[in-house]
Amino acid sequence: MLVALANSELNMAPNPLRDSEHRLGLAVFGINVSSGCTMTSAPGTLGIDWPETKSLALAAEAAGFDALIPVARWKGMGGTVNFNHRSWEPFTMASALAAVTERIALFSTCHVPTVHPVRMAKEVATIDQISGGRFCLNIVAGWNEREIGMFGVQQKAHDERYDVADDWIEFTKRLWDEPAEFDYAGPYFTSPGAYSQPKPVQAPHPLIMSAGNSPRGLQFAAKHADLNFVVAPDLATAAENARNVRELAAEQGRKIKVFGQGYIVCRDTQAEANAFRDQYVNELGDWDGVRNLLDVLIPNSQSALGDQWEAMAANMIAGYGALPLVGTPDQVVAGMRAFADAGLDGLTVSWVDYAQGIEQFDKQLRPRLVEAGLRAY
Repeated sequence: MLVALANSELNMAPNPLRDSEHRLGLAVFGINVSSGCTMTSAPGTLGIDWPETKSLALAAEAAGFDALIPVARWKGMGGTVNFNHRSWEPFTMASALAAVTERIALFSTCHVPTVHPVRMAKEVATIDQISGGRFCLNIVAGWNEREIGMFGVQQKAHDERYDVADDWIEFTKRLWDEPAEFDYAGPYFTSPGAYSQPKPVQAPHPLIMSAGNSPRGLQFAAKHADLNFVVAPDLATAAENARNVRELAAEQGRKIKVFGQGYIVCRDTQAEANAFRDQYVNELGDWDGVRNLLDVLIPNSQSALGDQWEAMAANMIAGYGALPLVGTPDQVVAGMRAFADAGLDGLTVSWVDYAQGIEQFDKQLRPRLVEAGLRAY
């Protein structure tokens, strides 16, 4: 009773992703890691200091973005840039930003093997209370064996990682839901007298996102996530993954939103946009670093991918595997409309220079998105 009263008295802000007024949701991706989402030595990439991060978060909120989604990163990728080697821990960053923002949804990205459910449930509830119900959790079952090894944990086989994540989130949801102590005994986690107070503001739980794209990953997302983050080589594949995960969710009586991923290079002309992308990828790109990254994803990636390796590497350098939104303001907006027309509910975006990109979005892209019916304001 007291907990319910305390929650009802909060100045609760609607979660912009759960209660969206827009046809196409938009989130800024990767402001917590050095270089952001571009593996390049071009000037203007993220350096990672707190004034920079706070300024970008407030600018994104003022520009009308719905959410900030960080990357969980523990070490860099080597090479000339050492991509993402400086990074803010996502939970503590979200907590700090919750205290200085008012509307924007705040994610933490969590690698399941690195946080026990008892601790994670408490951290999530804390940030959700501070933010008035704007916190969201991005669950990653674990993919980077080199990083997971830093925690003294051996990474499990792909599908078993989702089995662990399934038990992990089931336990966590009970910690959010159960008012009294309970004993938990699952296939991977056991806890006598489990208990967690206060509860999150959002009911039945904060918005959960997953990035499952494999068959097992899509099953996990359909069962547990409110939003699935699709990484795909083209829009047709992203649309197919979106249909698949929605069908799987419907079989369990659930609905799920789907976001894609895009990187923006917006200039006055198509030629200028193409020239800049060519410069920061082909002339200034970190090709040693991207080889290291692809070798984590696909062992001996150059041999395994053959003729496809260079194109995949270039796209990783350009925007961390995102689909390109490259061209004039009108062309970029047309590209965003294509995401919506393909059945996606939103997308994450990134730039080489985030400060410049967010300002350009606010002044040039945002009015066009409203006119196109993709954004309400």
